Formats: sequence, structure tokens, C-alpha cells
Amino acid sequence: MSTTAVSLSMPVVPRRRRPPEEVAAAAPVTGEKRVLLAAPRGYCAGVDRAVIAVEKALEHHGAPVYVRKQIVHNVHVVTSLEAKGVIFVEENEEVPEGALVVFSAHGVSPAVVQSAADRGLRTIDATCPLVTKVHKEAVRFSKEDKHILLIGHEGHEEVEGTYGEAPESTTIVNNPEEARTVQVADPENLIWLSQTTLSVDEAMEIVEILRERFPKLQDPPSDDICYATTNRQGAIKEIAPQADLVIIVGSANSSNSVRLVEVALEYGAKASYRVDFAAEIDESWFVGAATIGVSSGASVPEVLVQDVLHLLNQYGYGAVEEVVTAKEDILFSLPKELRATMKAAGDMDYKGVRSSNLL
Repeated sequence: MSTTAVSLSMPVVPRRRRPPEEVAAAAPVTGEKRVLLAAPRGYCAGVDRAVIAVEKALEHHGAPVYVRKQIVHNVHVVTSLEAKGVIFVEENEEVPEGALVVFSAHGVSPAVVQSAADRGLRTIDATCPLVTKVHKEAVRFSKEDKHILLIGHEGHEEVEGTYGEAPESTTIVNNPEEARTVQVADPENLIWLSQTTLSVDEAMEIVEILRERFPKLQDPPSDDICYATTNRQGAIKEIAPQADLVIIVGSANSSNSVRLVEVALEYGAKASYRVDFAAEIDESWFVGAATIGVSSGASVPEVLVQDVLHLLNQYGYGAVEEVVTAKEDILFSLPKELRATMKAAGDMDYKGVRSSNLL
């Protein structure tokens, strides 16, 4: 059987850069040039766990290791793992029977799990535990005969996985417009859940619209939006009012990275752009900018942020102030299937998650 890998090429380096002197002359900056560096930023515990799981699978099982979808939504991570022997596929049917497949951090539906079993695939489930929590809530509320309004972006892998846990009991609400028009059979027996990587403000806006229409709408027992998403947005909200420009490092298919750009603009940044790599930054963005904010999405290795800071330094933005709005010390254990293999091999890393070498 032929296997189709998801191949993401590295970006082409843009045209010759304008020298710093030319950029400065275009619009002299008043005051000191500085960078406000958001903290927290970058890798969250769920992403770190997923990437390490793939690295450890390679180490103990050898290449190739198949991964359904992208393990996390980041171009650099995907291409780095491909170079080590990972083959990314869209569906289980592309994986040879009996081979090893890793499910991505975004989670999968029960149908995907069953299709892997039907093909005799060996599996490692790298679903983020916070996504797993939402899956369990969907199953529980469905069994309680509640109808679930799932706030999220239809087509996103996480939403597909959660919806797949209880499709007969779930309606996806994509945006405020749909919240104003969605129809339900029993308005007295509703509960809402959400995609973990949404903008906090966006999700709450949708909830308020739904609550106006359905006063009996119940809240989930705990917040579904993940701590990392909330914390990274909180740091950007602190930085944005002071920033002439905000640069977010993250991939286009990373929901939480895209949301950071939106949050920056909503909270006062004069301009904000998302890039995968420092090479994508257009130096014309610096014209007239004294303060530049920098952050990264939850699936972004720190090395990519450091590349951005190095480029900014070349244009006179050498003063870097870290803006700390939260501390993160959450760690997740590796997937149980992998821990058993590692323990049997005497690999003591199974006892705790280390930092990924992709950092």
C-alpha cells in the first residue's frame, strides 16, 4: 500500500532585507527601541508531551513511526520530525497494517480508534489530557440526555474528535452569528462545551448570546479553554496597549496562534502579524515602531522565538523586557502505552516529561 505523507516545506527566504539605517530613516522612532517579550509563551505541557511521545516512539520502535494528522500544529515541529523518520498521514487507511500510529495532541473520535483496531494498528494516544477531559464531559452529558452546544471551529481536529464522542447529542456553534440562530429540540436541557484553544473573549461572547436565548443553559463543571491558551492571551492583553507592533510566532493552522494576533489587535496593538519563522518578518513593519511585542503559540518551540529576537536586535531592538503575567508548572505523564514500553526497556524518562530536544 502506498503511503501519502503530509509534507510542509520550509519557507522561502524573502527578498534582500532593507538595512537598519534605511528603515530608521523612513520614520525615526521617538524614544528607546524595546521588545516586550510575553511570558508565558510557546510550548504548553500537552504539546511537550505529544512531541516527546513521538520522539520516544522513534527511539524505542524505530522509523518509520506514523502520526495521524500533524502531531501539533507547527511547521517546524512537523518538518523536524519528518527528518527523523516520522510519516504524517491524514487517515488510518494510509498506515500499513500492523504498523505503529500516534494520535495527535488534538484528539480523535471513537470511530478513529476503532478503525485503527480494525486494521490491527499499534497505537499511542498523544491526546492532550485537557482535550481528553472535554471528551469525557461530552460522553457523560450525552449519557445524562443533555444536548451539548459545542463552541468551536467546525473542521478543526479537536472539534471533530469531541463531536465524535456524542454526535447525536451535539451541535457545533462556530461563531456569534450561529449562536443567534441555532435551533435545539429541548431548550430546557442544554449544556455548553468548548474547543480548548479558542479566544477566551470569543467563547464568552458566544456563551452570553446562547444564555440570552436559552436561560436554562448549563455551564460545564470547569473551564474547557486550556490554561495555556488563557495565559498566553493574558500576556498579550498586558503588552498590546503599549505596542506599536506585535509579532506572534506560530503556524497558520494553529488556532491559538491565530487568536493571539486577534487579541493583540483587539487590546490596542497598532499592528500585529503572525510568522512561522523570523525570515518571514517584513522589515517595513518596524517603520515608526518603538515598542514591539513578541509571543508565540502553544505549539511553538522557543528556538523560533529566539530567532525573532536575534533579527529584532539587528534592527536596534536589543532591549528585551519579559512581561510575566502567569507561572506555569504543569507537567503531564507520557501516554500509558509508551510508558509501558519505556519501563520495560529501562528508560527512566517514563517517570516524567523532560523538555523536548526540539526546543
